[in-house]
Amino acid sequence: MTVAQLEKRLKKVEEAVDYLSRRAEPKSPKWYRTHAGRFAGDAVFDEIVRLGREYRESQRPAGGKRAHSR
Repeated sequence: MTVAQLEKRLKKVEEAVDYLSRRAEPKSPKWYRTHAGRFAGDAVFDEIVRLGREYRESQRPAGGKRAHSR
């Protein structure tokens, strides 16, 4: 087999590998884009957030209350 034939074959193999690698790894959306707003308007989730905030605030030292960012 000549060098030219080997180069031609190698180029075909590289193209096949490139094609397969692009197909094997589908681009998935970022997790935060698919899950953002999932609990919007959910009263139970709002209660979970409120209780979590209340608990975190109870763990802070006295007098060190921070203002809510909301």
